[in-house]
Amino acid sequence: MPNLVNVHFNSTTGSKNNDLGMRPMQAKVYEERNHQYILIKAPPASGKSRALMFVALDKLINQGLKKVIVAVPETAIGSSFKDTDLTTYGFYSDWTVEDKYNLCGIEFNDSVGTINTLISFLDDPKSQILVCTHATLRGAYKKITTNQLDSCVLAVDEFHHASASGDNQLGNLIDGVMNHSSAHVIAMTGSYFRGDTVPILLSQDEAKFQQVTYSYYEQLNSYQYLKSLGIGYHFYTGNYLTAIGEVLNPNKKTIIHIPNVNSRESTGDKYLEVEYIISKLGEEISRENSDIINVRLHNSDKVIKVANLVEDSKTRPEVLGYLRNIKHRDDMDIIIALGMAKEGFDWEYCEHALTIGYRSSMTEVIQIIGRATRDSEGKTHAQFTNLIAQPDAEDEEVQYSVNNMIKAITVSLLMEQVLAPAVNFKARSDLKPGEEVSGNTIIIDDVDSPLSPEAKKVLANQDNIQAKLLQDVKTMGRLMTNQTLPEVLLNVDLPKLIREESPNLSENEVETLAEVIFKQLVIQGNGGVVNEEDLPEDAEPYIPGLSVTVGETTGGEKGDAEPDKKFILLGNKFINIADLHVDLIKEINPFQNAFEILSKSVDEKMLKTLQDVVKGMKSTMRVEEAMALVERIAEFKAEHDRLPSISSVDDYESHLGEAVECLRKERQRQMSEENGV
Repeated sequence: MPNLVNVHFNSTTGSKNNDLGMRPMQAKVYEERNHQYILIKAPPASGKSRALMFVALDKLINQGLKKVIVAVPETAIGSSFKDTDLTTYGFYSDWTVEDKYNLCGIEFNDSVGTINTLISFLDDPKSQILVCTHATLRGAYKKITTNQLDSCVLAVDEFHHASASGDNQLGNLIDGVMNHSSAHVIAMTGSYFRGDTVPILLSQDEAKFQQVTYSYYEQLNSYQYLKSLGIGYHFYTGNYLTAIGEVLNPNKKTIIHIPNVNSRESTGDKYLEVEYIISKLGEEISRENSDIINVRLHNSDKVIKVANLVEDSKTRPEVLGYLRNIKHRDDMDIIIALGMAKEGFDWEYCEHALTIGYRSSMTEVIQIIGRATRDSEGKTHAQFTNLIAQPDAEDEEVQYSVNNMIKAITVSLLMEQVLAPAVNFKARSDLKPGEEVSGNTIIIDDVDSPLSPEAKKVLANQDNIQAKLLQDVKTMGRLMTNQTLPEVLLNVDLPKLIREESPNLSENEVETLAEVIFKQLVIQGNGGVVNEEDLPEDAEPYIPGLSVTVGETTGGEKGDAEPDKKFILLGNKFINIADLHVDLIKEINPFQNAFEILSKSVDEKMLKTLQDVVKGMKSTMRVEEAMALVERIAEFKAEHDRLPSISSVDDYESHLGEAVECLRKERQRQMSEENGV
């Protein structure tokens, strides 16, 4: 099956360090160092750990804070925060962690001991920096008073492990620290969404954070060696082990994540699965220890090294230590893992992340993809492959399978959005007289009704809204099977999500932001932007009479020269993105390009199965959604002299018919209330 997402990068020189030794993302974070709460959203390998060091040291040296506690999900990730030389490259202090307060070392395997050490650290007037696991932080928090953290910087890596759910201990800890202490909080994550319906933070807490976003596109486009990334889904029938040979290339540096033993994809014996995978590669000839295996490939004299992170052995710490100290490409070839090697695991030579089984969490998938997207000499292409069970229309669990397939495909759509070049939106009220804007900026005309600070914050972090939209499985299912319409997204789904994100916005602001996000989705879903000089000779630009243009200034009349115009292809016309009004795009599928790839990649039987299951779901259409289709219903009735039928075999008519039934029920409810029934 072809890749659902295939992205090529320009490999710019944007990764150069500044005078303080900071890469672009780190400099962007450092600019916000004076805020009490900072949320860093940046992809794997972008340098979040060092960005934290720069900010935390500034808070210790210049802002009056006394201590820094760094919390990571597991001990293997703690090495990202080891002693680091920063002064050689221009910064004014080095990052130093005392051995006794590096609680992620191999010797620290006693949870009670690490908890007590953290508590003693808080009472130690001379020590400043401690690194521990989330579990240690949670355990210590139960034994201290919250105000003991008043003078601390609390840095939480992989922040998506928190949630606003009442039973999420890390989420409760963050809530308590923010509301009952003066501590500073720095949160870091590669993906600010969990994959479920539970938010990471409550809206009122999230609003306190200064968010710094560095996109996947910015990161990968600055690489020196890596030129492209592919994301593909391959389907199997029966047992996944019979199909793994089709997607596993022993000549590619690969991390294989086998399914959890409790999942439907697992054989139930994880050890036999590892043995089978190794037998597919070749013949085991020796072991350097019990979990690093030398394998001679079939029909070849080549010997590769395979690390087994599935085995629950006493040598696990030694294996992790070996992997952390890899210096050369030939030090490792394939890693087989179960739950490890997903987050914060650095193996720069990895070029293929192969995952078996549905991964319903977008966060998990993006973290796994990050294992293969580190820049490394000799690596020009990174690949993520998800090997998943093919839904069978006659399978009694078909709805479960299709539901998971929708989630898997949705991850691809999300990645397509975050890997696309960003188009920036800026409020005219924020422009200074004579200020120039970049060619990728669209001006929002809010002079008569300026956007509030809260609306501008949503604007700056619109990826939150996009992620929530793409996590709605039912909405995505209807989109994939053409059972919803773009104007429903524009007029119903996006406004609903925006109100949930910021309930205090005016209706005018909600409408404006919905239009902005919809435009962004259309631009990205139709292949992104094209420079004017790159237009084909036979291009037919769309040029309205008078309009706001890209790259304009506010200091007077529009200049004659506009060398930085940007266009997108919409239908058969290239349209200047500054002229991309909603009335031009409201009937365009925002995910057009991705769905074209999907329709070519998934066979007819599978698409029909998907369609049947989605149609069979109990109607969840909301009145707002039905109202958004009233004009379409009227057009249908005028053309066919009847109302659309919900039982029609035509998907479009059936969808309109569902709206008719929804409106009828709503009218009956209103009449009952009027009559006191």
